[in-house]
Parts: sequence; C-alpha cells; structure tokens
Amino acid sequence: MAKSANEFARFQPASDQSLLVYLGQEIGLDAHQRVIKLLRLLEHKPIAGVRDLHPAYCSVLINFDMLKLRHEELEAILRSYLAQLEKDLLPEPRQIEIPVCYGGDFGPDLNHVCATLGINPTQAIELHGSVSYIVYFLGFVPGFAYLGELPKSLVIPRLPTPRRSVQKGSVGIAGSQTGVYPFATPGGWRLIGRTPLTMFRAENAISLLSIGDRVRFVPISPEQFIELENV
Repeated sequence: MAKSANEFARFQPASDQSLLVYLGQEIGLDAHQRVIKLLRLLEHKPIAGVRDLHPAYCSVLINFDMLKLRHEELEAILRSYLAQLEKDLLPEPRQIEIPVCYGGDFGPDLNHVCATLGINPTQAIELHGSVSYIVYFLGFVPGFAYLGELPKSLVIPRLPTPRRSVQKGSVGIAGSQTGVYPFATPGGWRLIGRTPLTMFRAENAISLLSIGDRVRFVPISPEQFIELENV
C-alpha cells in the first residue's frame, strides 16, 4: 500500500514565524507532486495568518504571522491538509520547448564541459535535449527555474568561482540541474548555450515557466537565434 503524504511529512521550525514542511527525502517526481498538491490546496483553501509559501525540491517553507499562529497550530492544520492530498488529481503539465544555440560565444563552457566529461559537443547537445525536465521550483532570482534532472553523463559541478555577470538567456548546468538565467546576473553554473526567449517580464512580473511545467531544449543555429531574438 502506498504511503500517505502525512507519513512522508516532517515539520521543522525555521524561525519564530516560519515552518518548513518536508514531503520527501530525495529529489524525484513523487515528492515534487506532493509539493505541488500542497501548494494548490493552500491556494484554494488559504490558512488565516499564512503570509508566504516558498516551495523547493521536496519541501515548502511557510511564513506566518506569529500573532495569529503558532508552529504547532499550523502543523495540525497542515496535517489535515496533507490527509486530503491523495484525492487531488493534478492537471496535465504544460509542455514547453526552449530553443537554444549551443557553444561558441553562446555557450562558453561547452568545450570545457565536454573535455571534462569525455564526450564531444554533438553528444552533449543531444544529451541535454534528450530529457523532458521538470520545473521543480523558481528561485535565486525572479524567473529562474530549477530544472531536473540532467542525464548522468552531463552531471558536473558548478564553477569553482562564479562569474560576476552571466548574459540574459544563458543556459547553464550544475550538478544534476539545468536552468536558464532570465536576465544578466552573477552566476556559477557552467554555460553551454543561450536562448533568445524572454524568460521573465519585469514589467508585469510574469515568468515563462511555472512550477510543475515540463521543459525540452531544442537546438537552433546562430541565424535562427537572431531571427527569434528579433521577433
């Protein structure tokens, strides 16, 4: 018999006004779906006194008004919510394709990644585009989606020293993750390509990607990059 969400749950105070809810112990689809289901339930049935929700791979950090709630009160309410998760069916995830121009000035770390991993650029590009990635959560900066998991043959540590500035649209890999920098920012992931798509629109705070989406990367030429960038 499958475990209920309450059997997976572990609660830990993170501060005097925040509670961390763990819904699994390792990154994977099951824990991710429990995170999404809890978020959906909290959006549909908000708890008075809860201020913010911050999802991660296997957990949700919940900030609350300490004048209205205590940790043990919030935990009791959340356990009643978790008991409802098995009844909640998630909608089909959105499928999103992101065009990427790999290597050269677009992906300055691609050759080094290949040399380190013992593969050639064609193999690296094929591997990166072979997976339908899960958007586990957004963080670091607005619009930056943590996507997993990379094929094992592409797993590589982040840079020992972060760059002071990474170009907007740069596609990076680090550990078993990949992601797209939504705008110019410091960053320590290894850059293998760049997309012409706008990942985050600051004027209306809209991100191209949302938690739970599925993402595939599609190779394009430099000429196609310029065409799409000018659309």
